[in-house]
Amino acid sequence: MSNFYNQKIEVDMSTETLEKAKSAIPVRGFLDIKDIAIPQGEELVKAILKLKEEKNAVILAHYYQPGEIQDIADFLGDSLQLARQAKDTNADMIVFCGVHFMAEAAKILNPTKKVVLPDTLAGCSLADGCSGEGLRKMREQHPNALIATYINCNAETKAESDIIVTSSNAETVIEALPKDRPIIFAPDKNLGRYLSKKTGRDMILWDGSCIVHEAFSMERIAQQLADNPDAKMIAHPESEEAVLKLAHFIGSTSALLNFVEKDDCQKFIIATEEGILHEMRKRAPHKELIPALVFDESCNCSECFYMKRNTMEKLYLCMKYELPEILIDEELRLRALKPIEAMLDLSKSIK
Repeated sequence: MSNFYNQKIEVDMSTETLEKAKSAIPVRGFLDIKDIAIPQGEELVKAILKLKEEKNAVILAHYYQPGEIQDIADFLGDSLQLARQAKDTNADMIVFCGVHFMAEAAKILNPTKKVVLPDTLAGCSLADGCSGEGLRKMREQHPNALIATYINCNAETKAESDIIVTSSNAETVIEALPKDRPIIFAPDKNLGRYLSKKTGRDMILWDGSCIVHEAFSMERIAQQLADNPDAKMIAHPESEEAVLKLAHFIGSTSALLNFVEKDDCQKFIIATEEGILHEMRKRAPHKELIPALVFDESCNCSECFYMKRNTMEKLYLCMKYELPEILIDEELRLRALKPIEAMLDLSKSIK
C-alpha cells in the first residue's frame, strides 16, 4: 500500500511539473524540466535515436546548427533543401532543428504531421523585422508589383507574397518573373541588392538585414586576405556590399559548401555563420578554413545565437514530450502555402 501511494505521488508530481513546464514555453521557448535526469554524451545520442524510431520521427537540421545536432540529423541542408525534405517526408513527426520560420514552413507544407522545434525562441532578425502588414502597405504603394520574399520570414509575411525565394534559388526565381512587372523584394536588402545586380532587375527593397552577416568587418577581412594571400574568400549574399566586393566567390550556404569541397584552393576565408565550418571540415578535412572576422574584436567568428539556442538536451525533451509544437491557423497556412509551392515548382532544376 505504501509503495503504491509513493508511486502515485511521484506520478502526480511529474504530471504537475510537466504542465508547469508547458505553461512556461511561451516565455522560455522550450521545455525546462528541472527534475528529469537527461542522459549525457553517447547515452543522450542513443536516447534521441531511440525516440526517433519509436515515434517515426525525422530530424531535419540546418548547416548553422551546433555540430552535435548536425551529426544526429537525418537530413542536413540549407533552407531550400530542408523545405524539399519537409515536403517529401513520410515521417509522422518532423523535428526541425533550425529557427522558427523554418519549422513553420515545414508545418505549412505538412498540415497533418506534427512539427516540433526544440526552442521556439530560436528566431531570426530578418523574420522579426518584416510583417505582413508592412508588405500590404508596400503593395498599396506599388499596385503592379510582384512581391518576392526571402524564406527568412514568418507565415503572415509569406501569405502576403507572390513567391518565396531562398539564397539557393533566388536568382532563378527573379529571372523567371515577368519582365514588365516591378518587384518588391523583402526582407533582406543586401540579398536584394545583390540579386538586382546579378539579374539586372530593378527592385524595391525592404529595409531589413541579417544581424549575423552584417557583423563582418571589411577592414579586418581585408587584413585577413593580406595575411593569407594564398586564400580565397567566399561569402553569403546576405553580407553587406563592401564585404561581397572582397569575395572570390558568392553563394548560398550549400553553394559555399560545394565550392570549398571542389575548388583547387587549399585555404578559404569563410564569410557566413560559423556553423557551416562543421560540415566543410568533414567534406574537405585537408583544407584550411578561416572564419571571417567581425567588428567585435573579442570574437573570431560570426555566430547566430538564435541557431545556437537549440541544444541536444532541448532536442531530447522536445522529442520525448513532442513539445513545443508548431501550430498554424488553416486559412493562414493555405495563403502561405501558395508562394512556397510556386517557389518549389520553379526550383526543380536546382540541386
